[in-house]
Order: sequence, then C-alpha cells, then structure tokens
Amino acid sequence: MKFIIDNWYLILIALASGVMLVLPMLRGAGAGTLTAAEAVQLINRQKAVVIDVCEPDEYAAGHANGAKNLPLGQFEEKLPATVKNKALPLVLICAKGGRAARAEAIARKLGYEKAQALAGGLKAWRDAGMPVEKA
Repeated sequence: MKFIIDNWYLILIALASGVMLVLPMLRGAGAGTLTAAEAVQLINRQKAVVIDVCEPDEYAAGHANGAKNLPLGQFEEKLPATVKNKALPLVLICAKGGRAARAEAIARKLGYEKAQALAGGLKAWRDAGMPVEKA
C-alpha cells in the first residue's frame, strides 16, 4: 500500500497511457485504413472492384458510383461468384466502416489478399467529394 501512495503519479501515467491506446479502437478508428483518395487510386490504376456491404435499402439510398451490393450477411457465399479474380484489389464500403472491416476479414480468409475497408465508410467518401449514386 505504501508503494501505491508513494508512486500515485506513476500509476496515473500508466492508466492514462492505457486509455490513450484503447480510445481509438473504441471510436472505430480501426474500422478500415483506406482513405477515399487511396480508394480512387486503386480503382483507377489497378481496376479495383468496389463492393458495398450495406443492406439493399441502404444501398438504394446512396452508394459509391459503380459499387456492387453484397450485404454482409451474404458476403461470404456470394463474393467468389461476384469477383472471380482474387488478385484484383477490393474496396469495401459500408455506411460508417464497421461492417466493411468485418467484410475485409472475411475476404482475406477467402483468399482476397488485396481487400481493404474504406475508413469512415460512405460518410468519408461523401466528405471527400466523391461521386455517389442512388439505385
């Protein structure tokens, strides 16, 4: 107990460091690493396939131009039929980025090593001024 009382500031620093490490994960910063500009480069230079993993009603309300809709619940069974070439990059988009990150893990498990989730989802896509279309 004497150690805790004598070194309270060290314990406080350790706790603050831990909170700073965990906070970005809680905010969803880990939900994708690809920016909208990087996604456009992949689409233009490497012919990346854009897949929206939102539900059909969300997809109809607005999606990235040229995106194919594969809802997350059907993603694992329908991805191989939709994208046969596993060497092509995949850009995975959802509303905010969380579902796309889960879809990225599924795609990588299926052998799509170049699958990447768009950080911030469709909101980040719109904020970057990228084109959005409605079904």
